[in-house]
Amino acid sequence: MAGQSGIRDAVVLVSGGLDSTTVLAIAKAEGYRVNALSFRYGQRHLVELEAARRVVAAMGVERHVIADIDLRAFGGSALTDSIAVPKHDKVADLEADLGEGIPVTYVPARNTVFLSFALAWAETLGASDLFIGVNALDYSGYPDCRPEYIAAFETLANLATKAGVEGTSRFKIHAPLMTMDKAAIVRRGLELGVDYSLTHSCYDPTPEGLSCGACDSCLLRLKGFAEAGTADPIRYAAGTRS
Repeated sequence: MAGQSGIRDAVVLVSGGLDSTTVLAIAKAEGYRVNALSFRYGQRHLVELEAARRVVAAMGVERHVIADIDLRAFGGSALTDSIAVPKHDKVADLEADLGEGIPVTYVPARNTVFLSFALAWAETLGASDLFIGVNALDYSGYPDCRPEYIAAFETLANLATKAGVEGTSRFKIHAPLMTMDKAAIVRRGLELGVDYSLTHSCYDPTPEGLSCGACDSCLLRLKGFAEAGTADPIRYAAGTRS
């Protein structure tokens, strides 16, 4: 909803990673007043929340909520349970493994949980727009990152809310990175002035918070920067090709 200034509010999911940071920059470039939402959900890579705080501060976002939900109660993922995070020497090995099915880094129903929280906040704000950094090209094969899923959740949002039923809002789920590869995402972010040195993508960082350089997320990130023709500005563990 637009306030007296005519500026529309949007809820933007911000993890502190490359994709969500780019989406945050896109939402701001499109003129939205950003309400950033992050989650402390029991993830082993909790350092990403420090990155999220850095990102929203650098981009001048005034409202940033970090919601607490403990998905460790269910487990079932290498990100929330005592399951080893898969590692690969190179992207080709990762891509071969992705053809074998959904990886153990998938967190059951995570985006549905996150978008439900975002929807609840949007409804209280009188906002109609939700932004999420899902991608269906350079990604790990998660089922909740596909166009069909986003379309279905948007339908749900308009069926399951007071604002949707009464017609005071028509909710829109924005997924501007959906059909972009990582190189295109990096280029778009750089065009918008994103400082990627503030971000964190690794699923299994070192105790010092350095990225491992070998998990799915690190390899896809490194691939994106390489194909974009620019160096990744974050620090990786010793021996990593950055």
